[in-house]
Amino acid sequence: MTSDGQHIDLGAPPPIPAEAQAAVAELLVRGRLHRYGESGAPPGAAARLERAFARLIGVPYAVAVNSCGSAMYLALLGAGVKPGDPVLMGAFTLAPVLGAIANAGARPVAVEITADLVIDPADLEEKAAATGARHLLVSHMRGHVGDLDRLAAICDRLGISMIEDCAHTMGASWAGRPTGSFGRVGCFSFQQAKHVNAGEGGILVTRDPDIAARAILMSGSYMLYAQNGTCPPDAVMERWRDRCPNFSLRLSEIAATLALAQLDALPDRARDWNATHDALAARLGAVPGLHLPQRPPQEEYVQSSLQFRLPEFSRDRIRRFVADCRAQGLHVKWFGADRAEGYTSAPRHWGDLPGHPVAPATQAILDTLVDIRLPLGLNDNARDRIAAIVAAAVQAAPDPVST
Repeated sequence: MTSDGQHIDLGAPPPIPAEAQAAVAELLVRGRLHRYGESGAPPGAAARLERAFARLIGVPYAVAVNSCGSAMYLALLGAGVKPGDPVLMGAFTLAPVLGAIANAGARPVAVEITADLVIDPADLEEKAAATGARHLLVSHMRGHVGDLDRLAAICDRLGISMIEDCAHTMGASWAGRPTGSFGRVGCFSFQQAKHVNAGEGGILVTRDPDIAARAILMSGSYMLYAQNGTCPPDAVMERWRDRCPNFSLRLSEIAATLALAQLDALPDRARDWNATHDALAARLGAVPGLHLPQRPPQEEYVQSSLQFRLPEFSRDRIRRFVADCRAQGLHVKWFGADRAEGYTSAPRHWGDLPGHPVAPATQAILDTLVDIRLPLGLNDNARDRIAAIVAAAVQAAPDPVST
């Protein structure tokens, strides 16, 4: 509860539309919940979702799977990653990115980020040269989009396949072009806290018919792949149909039904989230000692969370700040915690993982980074309360005793 007795539920998920609830109820009555059928039934919700999502991103192929982590795993395999290969990844990311690399048997190589929370192109070039890596899995973490034109140019010049982790950027774009359309593959999430809430789920998009074919087969199509919404030509499918293992990763019909009904709501949701983000950023930008990341004009974000840094604070002081905010009913998160908490993850938490990726510059940035989730529908009073709680906690946090 806040000091005025009002709780701010930062974890409130995007709502499920009434039409999606009705469609799921009809599915349950009919009982046709599997992703494919042999009875000549019309394409299901997963196939319709694939067609709609491919149009949204402006690419020919989309493959719906059970999570964004599965999408990244299939993208890595489709791009040709082999066991033992080094895979470059932005060091500001979450555990499923490392999990996808590990699942492919590859070795993660952490690339540092800038103070504005995006991958550092200079460090990318250095790490690529040092490791010989030919694959990059770049996360647009917490909605922050780096210079994708520059990243794509670097990858083209060095012969690197870029895969975009767009779990936090559905509906966002760079210079008018959607995220997910710059790399060989783009991967998106339908998890409960994301821009489209299907509870769980993900989807990959690509212009490459061979990657699409392999993803369809590996996601579990059996020989019913023609029922996918954006299936490549027969000749491509024939090339791969007997060469791909079945990992049973396809999106369920229930989750697809929930996701499909929310795609049209994305523009309205983007306006709502950005209005809250921008209002809070304007208020918090005036708080001494609090630093907001700079955003270039080419970045068209859909910001369902807000991040700021407290670079002059010690770790003890930030711990006190977090505790003060939470005591006032505002559940802020800190990427500098000693142990991973909730969904947060940072390089210091990866020491026992395969490959032991290290990123000291990124860790130093994350040691000062605070994160606030932004639910839909926050009014001006709620925004004012959030800003007031943060400002008061910044001013109340004691001077550091130790670092």
